[in-house]
Amino acid sequence: MALNFIKVDRPNLSMLRKIDYSHLAAMAVFLGGLEYVLEEGPRHDWFGDPAIAVGGWLSFIGFLLFMERSFRSGGPIVRLSPFRKPTFVFACCFNLVIGFGLYSSTYLIPVFLGRVRGYDSLQIGTTVFVTGCAQVFSTIIAARLSQRVDPRKVITVGLSLFAASLWLTSKVTTEWGFGALLIPQALRGFAIMLCIVPSVGMALAGFGMAELRYASGLFNLMRNLGGAIGIAVVNTWLADNTRIQAARMGESLGQANTHAGDFVAAVAGRIGQTAGDSNQALLAAQGEFARLVGRFALTSSFQEVFRTMAWVFIVALVMVPFCRPAPQGAAAAPVDSH
Repeated sequence: MALNFIKVDRPNLSMLRKIDYSHLAAMAVFLGGLEYVLEEGPRHDWFGDPAIAVGGWLSFIGFLLFMERSFRSGGPIVRLSPFRKPTFVFACCFNLVIGFGLYSSTYLIPVFLGRVRGYDSLQIGTTVFVTGCAQVFSTIIAARLSQRVDPRKVITVGLSLFAASLWLTSKVTTEWGFGALLIPQALRGFAIMLCIVPSVGMALAGFGMAELRYASGLFNLMRNLGGAIGIAVVNTWLADNTRIQAARMGESLGQANTHAGDFVAAVAGRIGQTAGDSNQALLAAQGEFARLVGRFALTSSFQEVFRTMAWVFIVALVMVPFCRPAPQGAAAAPVDSH
């Protein structure tokens, strides 16, 4: 059906001779190396791992060559000229933050449900689908508001609601499931389109067709880059905070005035009545107690990560007054004949 009904312009193969392939290679090495570092860094001690260090250097060299070709090439893959407009720069910053929150929160909730609650994939899916339903509903509202309301006001509401949803999620406990996550997830899904739609309008308004494709590509790249950075950062925060919380709990439980020893002894006694081996019962009780401590430490880490993410969105609100969106109905910039 696509072949029969979709009319696609015929390719202009002569343009292949005009492409700066060194610019294309530099961009591929830069983004590919950066993605590798961000994905593998949290799991392999970042630049302490030789492969990640090599990937980081290759990405840095690719970035330098990419920038050089962007300004000096006669046929660059991507032009950076849209960054001349301050509003486009701020919109890209918003998109970076939006990508950070969107992908990170989408990643963290299933991790919490799987590692803390022990949910399987079906249970996780039936818990998180609420966000998508709310997002579909908010798309209609965001589209209508974008035609009638100053986009700065819309994105202010969107960022505020997103921050509120993350703050509510930071109250998570080891017992949270579908009911407890319902409102935070619905609020997050509703807020995301109130962030994306006005930021797209602010970013692409006023560009002629010659620059629109470059502006659109750069703008979308910011969201994906924010997502890659966000997942890498929250993974690092989660691992570090879990170790810190576990150490603090261990120090507290090791004090003489706690009931940790009595709890372990009681559990060991119950297990010993069934197993009959006191040593094995004690080891099993200690293992169960360590599992409980780890579960609470991980939950405390989730709380801290979501709280920090909420502050990122609150700080992003500072940029809103500096945006100067193009007036509605303004003429587009003239198309460059070259």
